[in-house]
Amino acid sequence: MNRSEITRAQERTAEVLKLSGIVLTDNEIRNIEVAGFGLDQLEVQGLELITYVNTDRYCAKELVLFPGQTCPEHLHPPIVGDPGKMETFRCRSGSVLLYVEGEAASNLKAIIPAGSEAYYTVFHEIELHPGEQYTIEPGIKHWFQAGDQGAVVSEFSSTSRDEYDIFTDPRIERIPVIEEE
Repeated sequence: MNRSEITRAQERTAEVLKLSGIVLTDNEIRNIEVAGFGLDQLEVQGLELITYVNTDRYCAKELVLFPGQTCPEHLHPPIVGDPGKMETFRCRSGSVLLYVEGEAASNLKAIIPAGSEAYYTVFHEIELHPGEQYTIEPGIKHWFQAGDQGAVVSEFSSTSRDEYDIFTDPRIERIPVIEEE
């Protein structure tokens, strides 16, 4: 992604958050992370996020997904004596379909991104609407997709170490987008 594409995604994300009643500082807007996962299909598989705090004890973030946008399947593994990240997702606006390990839904509501079907393996469906939340235990595979109106999700978790996340899709790179001029 080039700088103008990143800036557009950041501005669009800031506007979605503002419409949801979440105010960001100018510095926070400049630091919105645009996570494309190295797949060059941000609108399909990606998300935008702002991290408010991430210490050795806890983390708080806002996640923004545009309509139909999907965060690919992954898990948070144990790291040097730590059991791995536990996270609670609380839907603030829109809706989000969350998939975790467990009994598969009989009729999947999400649309698995074309060409990535082999990398989605858990289908226990939890649909979150504003005010609803769900906690994902460490080491549990999960993925999520925004509904037709997109979604804003607050994440409260133990320490976030995104660089250690294990994705089912080996093509994924979980590093912030590198700008190309």
